[in-house]
Amino acid sequence: MRPPVYFWSMRPFVIWILLSLSLSALSQGPEQQLLELEQQLKELDAEREALLAPIEAAKLAIIRKDLKENGLPALEAGETVTEHPGHVLVYSPEHRQPKWTAHLVTPDVVTGNLARVDTFLNDPLVPANGNYFDDYWFSGYDRGHLVPSADLRWSRDAMTATYYYSNISPQKPELNRGAWAELEDWVRRTVRYGGGRVYIVTGPVLEDGLPVLETPKATHQVRIPTRFFKVLADLDGPEPKGIAFLMENGLNDHPVISYAVPIDSVERLTGIDFFAAVDDAVEDRIEAQRDPKVWYHEGDPFFGEMEPIPPPLPRGMFNTVQAKHHIGNVATICGTVVSTRRTAKANALYLNMDRMHPHQDFYVTVWDHNGPNFSYDPETYLQDRKVCVTGKITVYDGIPRISVNNESEIMLWEEVEH
Repeated sequence: MRPPVYFWSMRPFVIWILLSLSLSALSQGPEQQLLELEQQLKELDAEREALLAPIEAAKLAIIRKDLKENGLPALEAGETVTEHPGHVLVYSPEHRQPKWTAHLVTPDVVTGNLARVDTFLNDPLVPANGNYFDDYWFSGYDRGHLVPSADLRWSRDAMTATYYYSNISPQKPELNRGAWAELEDWVRRTVRYGGGRVYIVTGPVLEDGLPVLETPKATHQVRIPTRFFKVLADLDGPEPKGIAFLMENGLNDHPVISYAVPIDSVERLTGIDFFAAVDDAVEDRIEAQRDPKVWYHEGDPFFGEMEPIPPPLPRGMFNTVQAKHHIGNVATICGTVVSTRRTAKANALYLNMDRMHPHQDFYVTVWDHNGPNFSYDPETYLQDRKVCVTGKITVYDGIPRISVNNESEIMLWEEVEH
């Protein structure tokens, strides 16, 4: 049956309507699909959020379990272990601070991005611990964390507990904001680039007769330690390893690795038996170690750095850290050439000593026009060699340096020793 005549007369209009509807359907299809996908994503995000809390709780439970099984020092008579979500401690009521704290730095530190809370409070689990705000305020000492809050920025409960005064000890600002903060960062870097876990025990060196914080409103007799220790152990890897650090409560101006010591030396100093639950043979082995190099991993910006030569050096020479005290004078600076850098713009070769660019404390400049004054190529011949460089110390971009003109101004360390 043929359509009515009026259909044919309206055919262009009908075709236009059908075409418009088709185009409209096509244009709305992707939009509807996007709405449905976004809704699915919201539902997945809600499911993920619901899982995060129990996952975090499980991780913290594993940390506490592993600390109790492997990471705690031996307890003395009368000592009580206080457990917090991400760390444990033994408190010293006599000194109004922890005797030691223990925690695990895990790869979660890489993704943790919670902000500091700065809510310093008394610890509800430690009756002897009080609120020491008035004791610290204007005392000249920082409220130094022993368990760093940054190590636990992946868990709000764990991080918040690091602000209890049971985790705080008086530290000079030049320690707390200087070498101590660098040491904490050093630990996080070895976890970040190594991918493993590190057991940490930290504490003040508590002794009889320590002075107290003195402020107008001080009432708690908070003792001021003269030194602090941090003890590390990697117990998960195929080759367990250990190292410790000991710093003065004041200025420590050498790189962190200069303060490395064997764990057993800290045991003798403090009387604390670290990692007492670890197999005796493993414990003896890791507690005798103090080699920082085995804690570095590829990707670490400080990978390859060397310890400055300990002072005093022979013949009135100085190490790379001491160079800054002799600016403007002719002096001899000794250290290891750990990296070289040549720039066409400056027409010079830079020899970075002990620490790589841009972290070096001192470097040597060899201008290209002085190249003929060398019987060897300084860029390759001096790499990884310990040398002593003599010349006038100047400063560029805040870093001391010596510009050398010929090879007679550079002496190999083995020549100095002999």
